[in-house]
Amino acid sequence: MDKKPNSDWLGTIQSLLATVVIAVFVITFVSQAFQIPSESMENTLLIGDYLLVDKLRYGNGGFWEHILPYRAVRRGDIIVFHYPVHPSEHFVKRVVGVPGDRVHLNKRRLYVNGVPLSEPYVRHSAIDPDFFRDEFPRVKDRPPGVEDAWWRQMNKLIEDGQLIVPEGHYFVLGDNRDESLDSRYWGFVPQENIVGRPLVIYWSVRSEEGNLSVSTTPSDKLYHFAYAVSHLFQLTRWDRTFRIIN
Repeated sequence: MDKKPNSDWLGTIQSLLATVVIAVFVITFVSQAFQIPSESMENTLLIGDYLLVDKLRYGNGGFWEHILPYRAVRRGDIIVFHYPVHPSEHFVKRVVGVPGDRVHLNKRRLYVNGVPLSEPYVRHSAIDPDFFRDEFPRVKDRPPGVEDAWWRQMNKLIEDGQLIVPEGHYFVLGDNRDESLDSRYWGFVPQENIVGRPLVIYWSVRSEEGNLSVSTTPSDKLYHFAYAVSHLFQLTRWDRTFRIIN
C-alpha cells in the first residue's frame, strides 16, 4: 500500500526540524564560526581565515565537567572572546598571562614571572620603537589609544615594573605584536568573556578588491561572501584550508 502524501510531508518536516534543532544546539553550545578581520594575529591567523571555535573547551564545570573535556585556560592558548570595551565584538588573541602571573615586556621581549618566554610565533613589523608598546608597563604618562578606565586600573596593579594578573582574568597579546590592539591598551579579559578556543581554519580566502574579507554592514558582508563563492577557486588559500590551529 502506498504511503499517504500527508505522511511524506510530515516526515520531511520532522527531519527538517530535527536538523534545525541539532544545528542550533551545535552553534549555541558546541562550536561556532568566526572570521578574522585584522592583521593582529599574523602570521598565525590571517585576514580572511574562517575559524571553527570549540565553545566547550573552557566550560565552568558542574555536572557536565565529568562528561565533557573541560580544562582551564592555559598560557599560550589562542582564545576567542567578547571584547571587554564593546562586548558585541569578538576578538582573537593569545593568552600570555593567567591569574597570579607577573607580566612585563623589555625591548619587545615578553617576561612572565621574571622568565623570558620563547615565542616563535611572534611577528615584529614596526621599525620605530614605542616605549609603551615595547616596554610595557613601565610608563608614567597615558599614551594615546589607551582606555581611561584601564589606565587607572593598571597603575594599581603594577609592582616592581611588572603587571599582576588578578584572579578570574587573563592578559592577552596579538602574535603580530607591533600591530595589535590588545591587553596593553584596554586591559584584562574576564573569564566570563571567553567564548572558546579556535580549532581549525575551515576556509581561508585572499583579500582582493579593497580588502574583500573585511566587512562592516550586512550588505557588504553579503556582497563579499557572494563574490568569494563565485571566485572560490581563485581566492581560496588552499594551503591554509582545514589547517589545525596550535
